[in-house]
Amino acid sequence: MKSIVLLSFALVALSVWGCSSDDGAMSTDENAGITEIKDPGPINGDMAKFTKNGQGIAATYKGRKITVLMAEYLTTESADEAGRTVHYAVHGNKQLGGDFVPDVNYQVDGSLNVSYYVDQNRPCADLGVGATSASIDRAMASWDRASCSDLGMTKIPSSNAVTTGFISFILGYGGSFDVTADIVHCGWMSGAFFNDLAPNGSTNILGVTFTLVFTDDEGNLTDVDKNGQYDVAFREIYYNDNFAWHDQDGQKYDVEWVALHEAGHGLSQGHFGSRFVTNSNGKRHYAPLAVMNPAYNTDTPKIGETDLAGHCSLWAMWPKK
Repeated sequence: MKSIVLLSFALVALSVWGCSSDDGAMSTDENAGITEIKDPGPINGDMAKFTKNGQGIAATYKGRKITVLMAEYLTTESADEAGRTVHYAVHGNKQLGGDFVPDVNYQVDGSLNVSYYVDQNRPCADLGVGATSASIDRAMASWDRASCSDLGMTKIPSSNAVTTGFISFILGYGGSFDVTADIVHCGWMSGAFFNDLAPNGSTNILGVTFTLVFTDDEGNLTDVDKNGQYDVAFREIYYNDNFAWHDQDGQKYDVEWVALHEAGHGLSQGHFGSRFVTNSNGKRHYAPLAVMNPAYNTDTPKIGETDLAGHCSLWAMWPKK
């Protein structure tokens, strides 16, 4: 695919947003000198904030409606609460994930190649668009190089005439219902955007990935390929401009590292890893150490063995799932 594909979306009655916050309980092993911070697990969000003038979301694309399934956010290494998954479209007790459908009729660009787009109209305050775009490209290329999968990764050229941000538009931060790729890096947003996601989000959340999925005409989430995952339409990634961002200089916060993490969500991976704190100095760390840990943990962007195993379990058979 060599040109931008735009899908226009209309508003219809529905709902979406907001979240509750439950601090993780701690269990301490004084002999070991560490404390495990219990994972509080996913939470259910309030769909109401995804409405605009009393209306919600639906797609006109091939007659298929869409809704917001979940948001997965990454926090700083020092945040009291690690990154979490917020489920919005919850049916009964089900909190299933989402995955792309190996059928061109369900792909944004009509291709089984995984496409991505980098919006250069929301630049980072600390770095030029050339530097941030290159960092994101390196992150996407890292996942594309995984030998177990054949993603056919395709970058859609950026255009100043295109405004992305389906979620940001709904929430009143500007954007549009135009979707350019399977994974859209929508750029850098103000801290207020992240406060809408979670309490103190402006000072704790580095980035977030939203998953939007198809529904039937009655608003029921679909699973047409019967893989136990809801059918992903596309994903949007946003970065928090309230932090100081860096590019390959070994300082916090490295764009490529955060982009690598968020792109993992873009490719259907969730968070994993147990979180601990060293009692003597308060430092937090993970086991296993991985780019898909729910909090920033290093300034070296690298896909670990556990990250790769998760990726391969999802993509080794693509597009023949």
